[in-house]
Amino acid sequence: MKSMRDIKRQIASVENTKKITKAMKLVAAAKLRRLQERAENAKPFFEKTRKTLANVTAKIDNRLHPLLEERDVKKVGYFLITGDRGLAGPYNNRVIKEVETSIEADQKENNLITVGKKGRDYFKRQDVEIISEYLELEDSPTFHNAANFAQEVVELYQEEIFDEIYLVYTDFKSVINQEVKKIKLLPVDPDDMEPENPDTRYLYEPSPEEVLSVVLPQYIKNIIFGALLQSKASEFASRMTAMDSATDNAEEMIEELTLSYNRARQAAITQELSEIVGGAEALE
Repeated sequence: MKSMRDIKRQIASVENTKKITKAMKLVAAAKLRRLQERAENAKPFFEKTRKTLANVTAKIDNRLHPLLEERDVKKVGYFLITGDRGLAGPYNNRVIKEVETSIEADQKENNLITVGKKGRDYFKRQDVEIISEYLELEDSPTFHNAANFAQEVVELYQEEIFDEIYLVYTDFKSVINQEVKKIKLLPVDPDDMEPENPDTRYLYEPSPEEVLSVVLPQYIKNIIFGALLQSKASEFASRMTAMDSATDNAEEMIEELTLSYNRARQAAITQELSEIVGGAEALE
């Protein structure tokens, strides 16, 4: 049985851990609120870009834009977004598992572009080639980040380093519900998009082809920017939930340790009383 001193030290240690997990939960909650607002504000712009792209491509008979070009798929790229740190429940592992399962099913040449240390470190251990890695992304991603990522992704596709590129990230649904998504980033398939007011006639200046050349790169940037925001929001939500659970577990452990301490104290008092009574009887 542990001594009272050891139990008191353990209670103090768990109390300190509880303070840390509670503080981490509050920080994650504050960051989540800010990211939720940014993600909601970005959605209308993203949806408008999708609908414009669908409208423009519907007016073009010959879709020869490089980002629409489909070719025989021999090399597949995965652009995956994970976190730089752990303590976020299953957040990182679910993205990693989705990519790993896809690679096993592809049976093709696969390379990665990674955002976050967790994904980078895992696939390095698995000897999967990583074309580019981005670490220590700020907690509130900017559109400039997305534009840089999009530029590299487009260049890799146009240079035929990849024949297909998929984006794998975590979509934020609610604080307790986040869903891993895998979407084809390139080549873009406008047929999967719903046009805005298909019966409405639009005039495109200088031409639908020129508008398409502007909208397509913007579309890639918007998708990546939305994925960055959604992923960060999911990371903070998952960390908030994990830290809340850790705080609850610490409280339960403190209760159990306190009970053990009281029992040890009671046993020590009983032992002392027994020794006093025994000594008194011996004197008689």
